[in-house]
Amino acid sequence: MQYADIVIAVLGAFALAWTADALTGRRGLFATSLVSGVAAVCGWFLAVRVFAVSTMDGWTWVGWSLAASIIALAAFFLFRNKR
Repeated sequence: MQYADIVIAVLGAFALAWTADALTGRRGLFATSLVSGVAAVCGWFLAVRVFAVSTMDGWTWVGWSLAASIIALAAFFLFRNKR
């Protein structure tokens, strides 16, 4: 399958968002999905374009993408406004 890495990165980012939303009391899946998705794209950009540690042919960028998603979700829940 030619685009399996992209599919796994997208599903992984959504799974991380869903897990983070479930662990924090279901505040909003859309917000966590947005944070996770944007961070996943940023992780891809850092791995492929900025640091050039991977290409789109490899799987290293998927790890970078999911790591960026985890960091962004942690920051989102750490710094969000709590009423």
